[in-house]
Amino acid sequence: MTSDTSLAFAHPEERALASAPADPRDRISLRDHVVEADIGAFQQERGHSQRLNFNVVVEVRPASGPLDDDVDRILSYDRITEAIAAELAAERLNLLETLAERVAERILLEPRAMRVFVRIEKLDRGPGALGVEIVRARASAPVQALHEDDAALHPVVAYLSNDVIAAPDLSARLDALAASGAPVILAVGMPEGVPPETGHRPTQRRIDLLAIEQNAWVLAARDPRCVVVATRTEIDWAMRHGQMLVWAPSKIVLDAVDGPKGAVREAGNLIIWLAEQLAAVRLELHGDVSAPAGSRVPVQTVAR
Repeated sequence: MTSDTSLAFAHPEERALASAPADPRDRISLRDHVVEADIGAFQQERGHSQRLNFNVVVEVRPASGPLDDDVDRILSYDRITEAIAAELAAERLNLLETLAERVAERILLEPRAMRVFVRIEKLDRGPGALGVEIVRARASAPVQALHEDDAALHPVVAYLSNDVIAAPDLSARLDALAASGAPVILAVGMPEGVPPETGHRPTQRRIDLLAIEQNAWVLAARDPRCVVVATRTEIDWAMRHGQMLVWAPSKIVLDAVDGPKGAVREAGNLIIWLAEQLAAVRLELHGDVSAPAGSRVPVQTVAR
């Protein structure tokens, strides 16, 4: 029991050694790599950076020939730190478990990586270090080849004003959008009326996003083709299955590492950000709204 307990709290390098397979493998390790990140499921953790401590061990297949002192023939330490940085930059996460899984998956994409131990600890959540540790092997995370049907889809993002949503020609507009052949993502702005005012920017941002989501459901009620979605996974699935979707922005915006600039109640800020995030083929503006200058996505105004 004592040895089991000691091993449970040992550095991942010791755990890797204790569970080493029969075939010979080399190991590279990263110890006490501390970075700051906005992460956590609790409300009080949002908007506040906290220190994360990473310890990672990667078992690699031995080189088939001489290394010749060539850095390109090894799995560089930089690949481990780059995997951590890339996953932290991709989106805001709630769980260390999710972050550990994604870091491990990215490391296992390296051709020589066979097994990886990832330990992540929060250093600022209590008197001690709170963390998780996972072990993943190449057999449990096979490298997926990119098939043609897995290629990224580039949608048309269409903003519909409240007047357009209520107009009798709404179905005809949606017909024209569907006829383009590209996936269609519909975006809406604030509903009529004034939402509660808090005088506090973070809470006001949440209230405004929820108000926009209410308006998304109003649009969905006007046409049965409109499906309200809230996550990037849902967006990707809906696009691949030919659904006309309506964006509910709260989760994606609040989880974004680099979210839309300015107030979200200003529709132009929100829809330009969405169109650029999805690499849309164009942004169509239906109704009374203008897009900020400098968009990387072509903008087309459609007559009311």
